[in-house]
Amino acid sequence: MKKIVNVILVIGILLVVVGFSMLGIERYKDYKESERIKNAIIKVELVNNLNVPINNEVYVMDLISSINGNIIDNYKIDTTSLGIKDVTFKFINEENIKVPYSFKINVVDVTPPVIWISDTYSVKVGYSKKLEDVIMCGDDYDDNPTCYIEGEYDFNKVGKYPLVYKAIDNSGNATEKSFTLNVYKNSNNNSSSSINRVYFKDVVKKYKNENTQIGIDVSKWQGKIDYQKVKDAGVEFVFIKLGGTNGLNGDYYLDSNFKDNIKGFSEVGIPVGVYFYSWANSIEKAEQDAEWVVEQLKGYKIDLPIAYDWENWSSYNKFKMSFNNLTRTAEAFIETVESNDYEGILYSSKSYLEKIWMKNDYPVWLAHYTSKTNYQGNYDFWQMTNLGVIDGITENTVDIDIRYLND
Repeated sequence: MKKIVNVILVIGILLVVVGFSMLGIERYKDYKESERIKNAIIKVELVNNLNVPINNEVYVMDLISSINGNIIDNYKIDTTSLGIKDVTFKFINEENIKVPYSFKINVVDVTPPVIWISDTYSVKVGYSKKLEDVIMCGDDYDDNPTCYIEGEYDFNKVGKYPLVYKAIDNSGNATEKSFTLNVYKNSNNNSSSSINRVYFKDVVKKYKNENTQIGIDVSKWQGKIDYQKVKDAGVEFVFIKLGGTNGLNGDYYLDSNFKDNIKGFSEVGIPVGVYFYSWANSIEKAEQDAEWVVEQLKGYKIDLPIAYDWENWSSYNKFKMSFNNLTRTAEAFIETVESNDYEGILYSSKSYLEKIWMKNDYPVWLAHYTSKTNYQGNYDFWQMTNLGVIDGITENTVDIDIRYLND
């Protein structure tokens, strides 16, 4: 028995000795490696300009002009917020040593504000609103750029006034736009231009193929609808206005024809989507909008996306919201409806999609009233006219839409 105990003791001592030896070896290896790294040859030259525009797609190697080795992970740098950022990476140098390296970049805003005005802006004599409130002036990342008009004018006197609208953001980017303010009297000319109506059957003939569906979108504006006649006319889908809010921070309302429309179209077998007219001025408000929409849809079958319809451009300056934050509201709305097992989509016109809404991955319902759109972005639906005529809708015209099935 005593011999067994002695053997166990010896084995234990040997294991301890081996353990300490292994630990010592590992520490020695770590020491040697740290010494190798400390003495490693590092030759890294960075590009001259380390000011990176915000939201640009930039990888580590894009900022290195030369390096004595190969980067292990040429990752995409986060440029989604302004300010100084650390860029850290490792590379294997020409001595086959894995070397860490870091440097700093400055993420900057280089885009000037947007002033949304043509060469002429017309108002009637006696106009009382402030031009800086009604002529859109906004910036990609500044919630409240400085916007002002230079020049003299008189709303109470007919005339043409040359003015300059100027804007500057908090990064120092500036824009100016010369325009003519046209102050005029009420016209007695009662003539009206002819309206070029678009017949649904003609749209079907021109645009219908194996990769498209032709549909419409409706609200109370279309009045009482004969759903079966609409179905017989060839409508393959419909977006129905669900409701909205009564202005900025206003109460929610349900479109007065929503319940009749969703019931009627569903009963005749036309797939349904809905849209919500939002005045959201924050992510929190957009999420609240989406939650209200989801609550209203309980008990209904929704086949198509829920569209976020934000188009308060004539009062945009009141929102004090950058294009980035506006885009985040759309994201918040879409993500909230998707978390409730619906699809989400952004509805907007071509010009605003190109100049205001910032790049993102959400689906788009494009509004562009033309026979052939030249919009270069991706879109799932195209609202191609608001002057549609179709059997079953006799009160006002209707929007006609094209759905792309394989895009």
